[in-house]
Amino acid sequence: METSHVNKLATGLVAYRRRRYLSIAGLIGLLVIVIGIACSIGTADISFADVWKVLLSKLPWVNIDNGISGTVSTIVIDYRLPRILLAGLVGAALSTAGATYQGLFRNPLADPYLLGVAQGAGLGAVIGFMLSFSHSAVIGSIPLMALCGGLISTVTLYFLARIGKTLPMTTLILAGVALGAFLFAITSFLLTRAGDKLHGILFWLMGSFTNSEWKEVYVLLPYLIISLIPIYLYSRPLNLIQMDEEQAKQLGVNVEKVKLILLLAATLITAAAVSFAGCIGFVGIIIPHAVRLIWGPDYRFLLPLSTIVGAVFLILTDTLARTVSGTAQEIPVGVITALIGAPFFLYLMRQKKRVLF
Repeated sequence: METSHVNKLATGLVAYRRRRYLSIAGLIGLLVIVIGIACSIGTADISFADVWKVLLSKLPWVNIDNGISGTVSTIVIDYRLPRILLAGLVGAALSTAGATYQGLFRNPLADPYLLGVAQGAGLGAVIGFMLSFSHSAVIGSIPLMALCGGLISTVTLYFLARIGKTLPMTTLILAGVALGAFLFAITSFLLTRAGDKLHGILFWLMGSFTNSEWKEVYVLLPYLIISLIPIYLYSRPLNLIQMDEEQAKQLGVNVEKVKLILLLAATLITAAAVSFAGCIGFVGIIIPHAVRLIWGPDYRFLLPLSTIVGAVFLILTDTLARTVSGTAQEIPVGVITALIGAPFFLYLMRQKKRVLF
């Protein structure tokens, strides 16, 4: 009897893992298809087949005569593809950071903007706009200042919230809310002094991938990889922390070390994403929660699934933002995510209230 029960459990576990791996493979395939579709949509319509002819012709080991004009190739490779890939990287970063924060705080309402990182990055970007540094740098003055602002706010938050050798999550949240409000107040004051630069600043703060270039993709990608490695590696300890921190310690998890590493990794990719795309809200809430509802709470799969689904979601959202008006005038992508995310957030808050009360 016991042997049969153990065999059933082992078989069920293998089937569970197989389904999750198949889901990851299927979502990667969906991501590739979505990239192709997004490349074909715009003011100049390009067929899906022509997009893939152009993309395949650029691969070093593929030798095909695509028969596509140079103008179409330029539109796909130089204008649309870098923007789409940057949107995917930002979506992957924000959704993964959101899933990590939700695991650390054990709260589905947590998101990458909870700790004042976005407010710090926004302040840095506003300062970059107003100082008008040269954009000949590798990543330009605006993303550089935004990244520095986000990282400085993170370091400040850490020393404000730290108590001895521990980092209480409640203290961290309270300090993050206060710091975020303080930084937002400074940003608001600077906006009153922005003059003719106000429109550009506000458009950036609402989130946009306008004028995205390959160099931004090349700079953001290493930040994402460096951050995802420790986040994925610590997925199992994050599962144990969901039960209780004391139980996790009894099972051999160095809870404070795990919290610090995951917090730094999630904050780094948040700051990097915000520095290139502006403040795009709600992605870090709705994507991890949706993934959790569909595939379950196991962080070994929840994290990579959130990464892929976040990339797909923001690519589709950005495609909608740049085409929905039917003109060359774009809608900030942060407006679209807010229209989708705000009702979802209210739904989550309502469900959480029922659990608590």
